[in-house]
Amino acid sequence: MLRLEQVSKLYRKRQEEIAALQATDLEIPDGDYVAIIGPSGSGKTTLLSLLGGMLAPTAGKMWIDDESVYDLPIVDRARLRQKKIGFVFQTFNLVPYMTARENVQVPLFLAGTKPAAQQVRATELLESVGLADRMDHKPCELSTGQQQRVALARTLANDPDLILADEPTGNLDPESRQMVLSYFEKFNQDGKTIVMVTHDIAAARTAQRLMQLSEGVLVEVPYKPILKSA
Repeated sequence: MLRLEQVSKLYRKRQEEIAALQATDLEIPDGDYVAIIGPSGSGKTTLLSLLGGMLAPTAGKMWIDDESVYDLPIVDRARLRQKKIGFVFQTFNLVPYMTARENVQVPLFLAGTKPAAQQVRATELLESVGLADRMDHKPCELSTGQQQRVALARTLANDPDLILADEPTGNLDPESRQMVLSYFEKFNQDGKTIVMVTHDIAAARTAQRLMQLSEGVLVEVPYKPILKSA
């Protein structure tokens, strides 16, 4: 369970105070799949950073399960992120001089996993996203869609409960976009909680819940999700 209690985030620009997120209560149960839409500058990335334990709120509390994230010491907060949260970025954030397998091994290395186990886990994950024949290729040798699939495999390396995705389809062609959304659907069916920030309305409508963020105000939008694939 992810829970916000009167969480707000304010910035100061010169003499002006800007509310990136106004006081917000939010509950996201385990296994939920939430899409958040909104115009550029509406605070979506700020909200995602808050949910990921990377940006402390101005006020309020955020809970993951029974832990108040921003009351934890920095070291413990980092450990919580490493154990429970996976991130998917629009720009992939792959290390350019590492192979696909080595990129997937990075979070495993940081978690102290033994090298042999790192290789086994990375191999399994890359096979699961259809990249069995691209494991030793570097990012520059992969298509944009293949790079995103490497990033997805890396996200799953430590088997996180919560996946936070920031515009995950923004740089993809239609075929790769659909493939990524199908993987999100599978991850959700496997019990992962997903929060996706997106400008892509069609992508957002594959989620179970739709929310809109505008001028720091987050509201849920009633709608019928697109039917899941069989």
